[in-house]
Amino acid sequence: MNIFIANDDGVFAPGIQALAHALKPLGRVVIVAPESERSGFSSALTLDRPLRPISIAPDVWAVNGTPADCVYLSMNGLFDFEFDLVVSGINSGANLGDDVLYSGTVGAAFEGRLMKQPAIAVSLAGSNVRGYEHPEDYAVAAQWVHDFIQAGLPELPPRHILNINIPDVAELQGQKITYQGRRYQSKPITSHVDPRGRQVYWIGLSGEAVAEPKQGIAGIESDFFAVANGFVSITPIQMDATNYEILQNLHEQYR
Repeated sequence: MNIFIANDDGVFAPGIQALAHALKPLGRVVIVAPESERSGFSSALTLDRPLRPISIAPDVWAVNGTPADCVYLSMNGLFDFEFDLVVSGINSGANLGDDVLYSGTVGAAFEGRLMKQPAIAVSLAGSNVRGYEHPEDYAVAAQWVHDFIQAGLPELPPRHILNINIPDVAELQGQKITYQGRRYQSKPITSHVDPRGRQVYWIGLSGEAVAEPKQGIAGIESDFFAVANGFVSITPIQMDATNYEILQNLHEQYR
């Protein structure tokens, strides 16, 4: 199996190093990742300048672009062989609920949505994760990904991926298939005056999770619920964002 790995934390991030090490027993592992952190880039592609992939080690490449750039290049001619699976991560921090709209980790996985097997986005969720500087900090999560892939990935419809969040806990409670939760409105922006007297702004923190059950899917909890209770959250998400529940009504109204 040829396994492609990308991320949005950069090619030298400890999460991607731990993931590559854990997956090597499953086949050839190739890393193509941004040369520096590109968090929050979603599925953005670089169209205003050339991209420069640089081989920094055997089967490890750094790219002066976004996470999605890395996957796009690799799927469209950078290599003379095909990949069987795209794994994006392990991200330093959760990608839950509305986070998937902005996440470069999820964006990279979506760029690999046409793979023969489902592309997966993997994040480590916990309050201390941002301080993790060594691959060993991600070893438990990386081993879980190895075991999940080795056991056989589920079949999904085309253009779907799996968004996986692994809680940073001493002992995992298992795994849950979850739906994508949602957050309350983001925290307000923070305004400052820089040393040159210019007004600058920081984007506010994400809003808190909305604690309410999803109608029509009894017995299935949200990704937030799973992670908060020590379970790995596995959420199938899709590229097609059409709301089919109201599509027909709108069609009748405006035809």
